[in-house]
Amino acid sequence: MKDDKISRRTFIRNTSLTAAGAIVGVLSSRSRGLSESAESAIRKTPSYNPDMEYRRLGKTGLWVSAVCLGGHWKRVNVMNQDFDKNRREVVSRCIDVGINYIDACWDNEVKAYSKALAGRRDKMYMALSNGAKETRNEQYRTAKKLLGSLDELLRDSKQEYTDLWRITCFEPGGKHSFNTSCEMVEALEQAKKQGKARFIGFSSHDRRWIKFMIEYFPQIEVVLFPYTAKSKVAPEDSLFPALKKCDIGAFGIKPFASNSLFKGSSAPDDPQAEEDDRRARLAIRYILCNEFLTAPIPGLISPHQVDNMAKAIQERRKLDVAEAQELEKSMDEAWANLPANYQWLKNWEYV
Repeated sequence: MKDDKISRRTFIRNTSLTAAGAIVGVLSSRSRGLSESAESAIRKTPSYNPDMEYRRLGKTGLWVSAVCLGGHWKRVNVMNQDFDKNRREVVSRCIDVGINYIDACWDNEVKAYSKALAGRRDKMYMALSNGAKETRNEQYRTAKKLLGSLDELLRDSKQEYTDLWRITCFEPGGKHSFNTSCEMVEALEQAKKQGKARFIGFSSHDRRWIKFMIEYFPQIEVVLFPYTAKSKVAPEDSLFPALKKCDIGAFGIKPFASNSLFKGSSAPDDPQAEEDDRRARLAIRYILCNEFLTAPIPGLISPHQVDNMAKAIQERRKLDVAEAQELEKSMDEAWANLPANYQWLKNWEYV
């Protein structure tokens, strides 16, 4: 990279730090007392429901539901209904219970949820990414190519803008060069300046690279990374102090360890359905005890699963001894059942 390009970015970084001023941490609308202005902002958030908990998404200033909707729909084939109808019904139920954020990270997900939100785009925040045409692909590691990919995705999904452009990065992120990091941030900044993205961020499976990115580029507002019911705050060199210091919104992906937590098929009539619902609620309650993680984003395949997430919010937050032991045993089973292509989740036991 040319020296003048580095200097320009360094200048942007320094001036952004000055403008940021005092930084406040992530707040929970149930666990902490909030100012009147914060309470007012929560009541104005899309699809507000007084029975839902809302958390501040870092320096974006948005208030999002404590459980959000992940873009993946694994096991949706167990639902005996039209796919588009299924997605509309899941989104509708999310709106009903106060879930107000969708994260879609592949072009098919973006198109499906854009269609499901047609006529009610203002009811939910929606983030998007196109992992196949972003920095995972070596042909999309320049600002120009990344912006072109965003334009294509917005056009094909019939969206004028996204609430959050969160570029999907290589795993491990450390395989990206510094030049790629700069090109990526330049693309994100340009998209925000052009009104195509209200807020900007990225997803990665590399803790060290996430820490570097948020500390070096204050333009970053949101990050996504794995956080399961097995995850714990690392006693040393944890990512969370940096997230708090930089006031970063943080979403946890793979909360159910890619469905390895469950005993059944997720079909409504599965004999393990009740047990799996309980496991899902225990996992969500455990994850939400980390107040500096804004929200987990499970993929949900039915209105019933949405209701189960809303139920988890209403249940007592802290697990008692018996529940903690039950969840620990369930997650030990999940770890043993992880498929070969998800063994990397074990690297996220300490965050």
